[in-house]
Amino acid sequence: MVNYIQLHFASQLPDEQEILLAQLAEIGYEGFEQGTDYLNAYILESLFDESSLKDIISLDRHSITIEKIEPRNWNEEWEKSFEPVTIENFCAIRADFHPTVAGVEYEIIITPKMSFGTGHHATTFQVIQFMQQINFAGKDVMDFGTGTGVLAILAEKLNARHVYAIDYDEWSIENAKENIQVNHCSRIKLVNSDSLPENEDFDVILANINKHVIIQNLPAIAKHLRMNGVLILSGLLQVDEQDIAAAALNEDLIIQKHSEKNGWIMLSLIKGNSA
Repeated sequence: MVNYIQLHFASQLPDEQEILLAQLAEIGYEGFEQGTDYLNAYILESLFDESSLKDIISLDRHSITIEKIEPRNWNEEWEKSFEPVTIENFCAIRADFHPTVAGVEYEIIITPKMSFGTGHHATTFQVIQFMQQINFAGKDVMDFGTGTGVLAILAEKLNARHVYAIDYDEWSIENAKENIQVNHCSRIKLVNSDSLPENEDFDVILANINKHVIIQNLPAIAKHLRMNGVLILSGLLQVDEQDIAAAALNEDLIIQKHSEKNGWIMLSLIKGNSA
């Protein structure tokens, strides 16, 4: 099993946490744990580069502890702090050690380990919240950067015909595989890759990642999105919207809906007739 590097930022205000999280995601940090006065960020040991860290943040300005994290029982770690998340009466996300959540249409069981996507963060919350407005029945769906697999699992529960869930991180693939099995899903194809499939097109594409990865992959995403298909983007700060809008325009993608929560945004785009 691979090792990770943990950065522990102490005494961070919520707004500072969100900015730090976005900056760190841009340079490859892929797991985050937020507390009331701290932020933990994780990156593969092989990808850790202190010079890149210094390029984006002032190490003197922040109280940072850097620690090598050996493989551990992440189920046990998360059991100490992971609380269920409920998105209106639409969807509840819980761990297998929690009791069933009553009064929701869909319930998803997630063992998060270090993968992103539990519904706690504003980005995942907004995507799930918006998914109830989309008709997934009989649709082909791609979850680009699947993390825990939570969005792919929900897409299947919403009667998608086929879900293609992709992630470049082996840890995420391992975690998503477990979660897909626990939720008894059978129409999700899980792929360990950092590029889109060559010969498949989709009616709905979900991409809850970060600005850099989204802009880099937007031409390929647009290419594989069917006419009048829906693209949901998140993992974005409010300040990212202008750059995303410009990149989307180049691909004939039209922003239709927008939401914001705690400084993070979700965008819904459609592929129009001029594409």
